[in-house]
Amino acid sequence: MLENRKNAKLILEDGSIYYGFSFGAEKSLSGEVVFNTGMVGYPESFTDPSYKGQILVLTYPLIGNYGIPGNEKEYNLLKNFESDKIHIRGLIISDYSNSHNHWNAKKSLSEWLKENNIPAIFGVDTRRLTQKLREKGVMLGKIVINDNDVRVEDPNKRNLVDEVSIELKQVYGSGKKKILLVDCGAKNNIIRSLLARNVTVLRVPWDYNYHTEDFDGIVISNGPGDPKMCKVTIENVRKSIKDRVPIFGICLGNQILALAANGNTYKLKYGHRSQNQPVTDLETRRCYITSQNHGYAVDTKRLGKEWKPWFVNANDGTNEGIKHKRLPFMSFQGHPEASPGPVDTNFLFDRFLRTVK
Repeated sequence: MLENRKNAKLILEDGSIYYGFSFGAEKSLSGEVVFNTGMVGYPESFTDPSYKGQILVLTYPLIGNYGIPGNEKEYNLLKNFESDKIHIRGLIISDYSNSHNHWNAKKSLSEWLKENNIPAIFGVDTRRLTQKLREKGVMLGKIVINDNDVRVEDPNKRNLVDEVSIELKQVYGSGKKKILLVDCGAKNNIIRSLLARNVTVLRVPWDYNYHTEDFDGIVISNGPGDPKMCKVTIENVRKSIKDRVPIFGICLGNQILALAANGNTYKLKYGHRSQNQPVTDLETRRCYITSQNHGYAVDTKRLGKEWKPWFVNANDGTNEGIKHKRLPFMSFQGHPEASPGPVDTNFLFDRFLRTVK
């Protein structure tokens, strides 16, 4: 049970206040307030580097009931998490489960958050809060614990990708095909998904000059923030397009590929963050349910005639992927690796690898 509950509140930039109780680290901080409508998968979501700088609101009312899994490893990566640490700035939920029960649980959510110095509030009317964020768009805000006030700062003014990317090159696996992974904040399951297909993964920092490396294809990973901050990555990808190297962009990688192809990107009103986003393949007209986590989207109007939209969001019509009409360049705005969420689009890894010779 949570004892000696301490008062906490979320204050949005418009001055609205949402009161609750602290169950994480007793730390006040600011960030961009966003919401996720997924029902499960909080260990994977919290460790997704794409959430860097964001205070996350979970719309599902009951959180913490299955605890937090252990630190088992697979492919020298944490098996149950999407990176080595929590990346959300803070957490807002409606009801916290004081007791948890799961065969793989090693600790409670509250314990995990405190160990990682992440503040969290429960007892908030997350339905009302989410309605506001949908109507007015994502906002800056701050978590205040015990009236220890802080100044609000906009994380999107920083190069968040630089903060989450690896610093040194890493190699995984020993398959014949060599895939270069540009790490803009890559989720572990992108690497696992590639290794499961018997390839070697060469993981490099977001601003790494990889053109002298030996590889057969490129995957541009997911990541946080404004893709236009990744100028070095965009230029590297532009050169790879000229060199006709097979490319597959995922999430932020979709946006970077579009920018490298002289397209444009813009910020969505409240983003897509859930495990139930319907996406339509414009070639086959098939619809897939996907896991997503992004706040920016591709504007395809400025793409050259050699490019075409590939997927669109069935809810709002925004772009969910692009591809070249003749050459092996493709990207997907959702997460084919899932974790958490449905694996409907996992086949995109196979489709990409078939273009890699």
